[in-house]
Amino acid sequence: MSAAILAAHAVTKSFGSTPALRDANLTVTAGEVLAIMGPSGSGKSTLLHCLAGILRPDSGQIVFDGHPLNTMSENNRSLIRRDRFGFVFQFGQLVPELPVLENVMLPLLLRHTSRRVARDAATAVLDRLDLHGLHRRRPGELSGGQAQRVAVARALVNRPTVVFADEPTGSLDSLAGENVMDLLLATAREQNATVVLVTHDARVAACADREVLVRDGEVTDYATVETNKPGDLGTR
Repeated sequence: MSAAILAAHAVTKSFGSTPALRDANLTVTAGEVLAIMGPSGSGKSTLLHCLAGILRPDSGQIVFDGHPLNTMSENNRSLIRRDRFGFVFQFGQLVPELPVLENVMLPLLLRHTSRRVARDAATAVLDRLDLHGLHRRRPGELSGGQAQRVAVARALVNRPTVVFADEPTGSLDSLAGENVMDLLLATAREQNATVVLVTHDARVAACADREVLVRDGEVTDYATVETNKPGDLGTR
């Protein structure tokens, strides 16, 4: 079996007096595609952001590649997010002033990669995602599906260890969303990247190797939920 690349151990997180995570435990295997599901407000995005080192838990531990992520300095966590992680958000969050090619080059340029190497890498991943011919367009000139594929290209250009995707198809119609997921997962598997995604969409979750359910800040393996709690879970 592959080793764990990412884990949450007894993680709690509150916002003011409102608890978001309650002793959450989760282990993600290297190369796995994991879908995190749950009702709105259940804590699934908070869990994703803790796993990615964006939020620091109130207690418990996040371990990435054998190292405690939540006890690192902010500078070291930023370096890991820059060099080892890729991110895809619901609305892409592309830089509107930059053309497609430079949006995708950006993670490599932040690592002080030469412009020539960054341009070649960005061109290759854009072509892999069927975006050739769009390099000079700006985000406002793209369709929703095209813009989200550019966001996927930006997340994958530095060949990350883990890709975090928060509702990556939430703003797309079903056909565009299916296309984005197919390309994201195919390219991630080619790069042997682990994918952790949050979704409300059962069709998206079905693409994953495993699903977990977050409800009231607690994490349960979806297979266990379906076995022990039959009926409508409110997420499918």
